[in-house]
Amino acid sequence: MSRTRTALLAALVLVAGASGTAVAVTPSSDVGIAAIPCTVDYKVQNQWDTGFTAAVTVTNNSAAKSSWAVKWAYAGNQQVTSGWNAKIRQSGTAVTAANETYNGSLATGGSVSFGFNASYSGTNALPTTFTLDGVTCNVDDGSGGGGGGGGTDPSGRVDNPYAGAKVYVNPEWSAKAAAETGGSRISNQPTGVWLDRIAAINGVNGGMGLRAHLDAALAQKGSGQEVVQLVVYDLPGRDCAALASNGELGPTEIGRYETEFIDPIAAILADSKYASLRIVTTIEIDSLPNLVTNTGSRATATPQCDTMLANGNYVKGVGYALNKLGAIPNVYNYIDAGHHGWLGWDDNFAPSANLFYQAANASGATVNDVAGFITNTANYSALKENNFTVNDSVNGVSVRQSKWVDWNRYVDELSYAQAFRNQLVSVGFNSGIGMLIDTSRNGWGGSARPTGPGATTSVDTYVDGGRYDRRIQVGNWCNQSGAGLGERPQAAPATGIDAYVWMKPPGESDGSSTAIANDEGKGFDRMCDPTYTGNARNGNNMSGALPNAPLSGHWFSAQFQQLMANAYPPL
Repeated sequence: MSRTRTALLAALVLVAGASGTAVAVTPSSDVGIAAIPCTVDYKVQNQWDTGFTAAVTVTNNSAAKSSWAVKWAYAGNQQVTSGWNAKIRQSGTAVTAANETYNGSLATGGSVSFGFNASYSGTNALPTTFTLDGVTCNVDDGSGGGGGGGGTDPSGRVDNPYAGAKVYVNPEWSAKAAAETGGSRISNQPTGVWLDRIAAINGVNGGMGLRAHLDAALAQKGSGQEVVQLVVYDLPGRDCAALASNGELGPTEIGRYETEFIDPIAAILADSKYASLRIVTTIEIDSLPNLVTNTGSRATATPQCDTMLANGNYVKGVGYALNKLGAIPNVYNYIDAGHHGWLGWDDNFAPSANLFYQAANASGATVNDVAGFITNTANYSALKENNFTVNDSVNGVSVRQSKWVDWNRYVDELSYAQAFRNQLVSVGFNSGIGMLIDTSRNGWGGSARPTGPGATTSVDTYVDGGRYDRRIQVGNWCNQSGAGLGERPQAAPATGIDAYVWMKPPGESDGSSTAIANDEGKGFDRMCDPTYTGNARNGNNMSGALPNAPLSGHWFSAQFQQLMANAYPPL
């Protein structure tokens, strides 16, 4: 089940640099060229705030052609404004480039190049799927070759499940979003389906269960590819450092976790009825990071996390989930990897990667059961801070010494995710792993969004005046005041990143702002109380939480409206 990129058919489009440059890699020698009908090399040669120049080279590995047409679609608002060496037209997001009279001939093995200028705003995400005369390029068509399928590993998995695929829109979340004033602007966005207790498998309070979601995904899928995003989240002693998201299973109930939670999920996902879906699982958010940062002699330690470190049930449980779900060929496991404001410090960064490797080899699992990792799940860390870097200094004082950065090596999620991916590969994970970043609530737009760096009177005024992330402290995690929707879900937006996703459905609470009796195993965490003055885990700062919040996972209309108002890119 190896997903090593070097063993993949190379015509997969890989992102090389956040600037948007894309390259198509040369097929490896053990793969028959005829198995890849065509390749497209799409490069962004120059990019500025409002536009870019791109060069495209198409290679035909099929029968010779006397005319040709290449098609792709953009995920964003890119608009072609002029082109050369091809007749380029655009309808909505769909682009068609057809030959000129002088370059219509395209021999077997021959190539043709053309270019264009285009405008855009927001993010210039790369196209993920190209066709030549209706035939999909950059993937194996099954007609030959001995080195595996195009962009697949021996299990049949593709390198990036999000590439060329739609993503499931949860009709239950969509209906809640659409019922809100202005919510129809985003109600068609894909979000994660949370399996956060045993009862969720069959549906809670008349809601949709796992099979119902998968059936709905098949209906949405049509003839194309469809990703379904699941959050698998019910470990024994769950969330040992956050009472708002405590779970139903006690610290020692690993047997129930395996037989009553993971095994039934695996049985449903393995049903051949769902074999055509690409099922992405986010495995047990917050669990493994807690074992690194909230145990032992640290000021942030809790007795509950010490218990879970000692009994090993987080590691065993994550390994069991990876093993059982990873055995299903169309399942892609992504392990939760915290966020930069949690694991970005030197004493957390490498130890976390080592712990994740341990879990990926526990309970029968191997690294081949891991498609990648996800950062910022249900959190608020800004995707990219443009107004300062960790290498800046003010009056001779490093940005790392500011109260906000506090010696962290990363100031945003994109830089952290890319660096952590490299660290994970270095400790033994496959080089083909990809990262997901949850951008559901990290936009930080609205009128308070800085338009440039802060004043250079001190390192703190410089950082605080320029940072997009306006939390009081980077450790604050519950229903944050001022937050906004982030980048819309999209595939392959940057180097090493499989997708930006909305794994946390916007509008679902992180936890109640006061104690609320419930039968869901959820406690009251003072970090969700707007009057709370903090603890060691947030530097004894105010919580920054919104008032009048319901239980975690329940609909929070005021938060949803705030997220839309502060969206960046704006709605």
